[in-house]
Amino acid sequence: MDSETRTRVAALTHMQDWLLWFLLAIGLFVGEMFTAGFWLACLAVGAGVAGFVGLSMAGLRPRLMHYFQLGPGSELRTGVDALLGKTGIVTERIGPGVPGRVKVEGEDWRGASSDATVLEPGTQVTIIQVDGTTLMVEKEL
Repeated sequence: MDSETRTRVAALTHMQDWLLWFLLAIGLFVGEMFTAGFWLACLAVGAGVAGFVGLSMAGLRPRLMHYFQLGPGSELRTGVDALLGKTGIVTERIGPGVPGRVKVEGEDWRGASSDATVLEPGTQVTIIQVDGTTLMVEKEL
């Protein structure tokens, strides 16, 4: 087997899924022309819809990745994990072993100091950990 043949086989195995669905839909529509009834047409419509969804996801993914500012190898954080690294403002004094309150992106959270320092109201802090409903914070440098 020469290198040209291997290239053509490799290109076939890496064909996009949406393209396979569209080709299947076209094949089923052509097959419908030679059969009685409309059962192949139903399958062709389903394959066409699957191809369209696959194509739209292939087109939307780069835009969504840019929107969420995700690079290769990074992951989308949701829920309370999305708060990690965000900046907040202490609204109620946080002392050693005494939790206070922190406002992050307009929401009020229970906050505790990660290094047992006193944080007065108005201090800008960074969220470094989420423990249940308590944000572990440290003073922003």
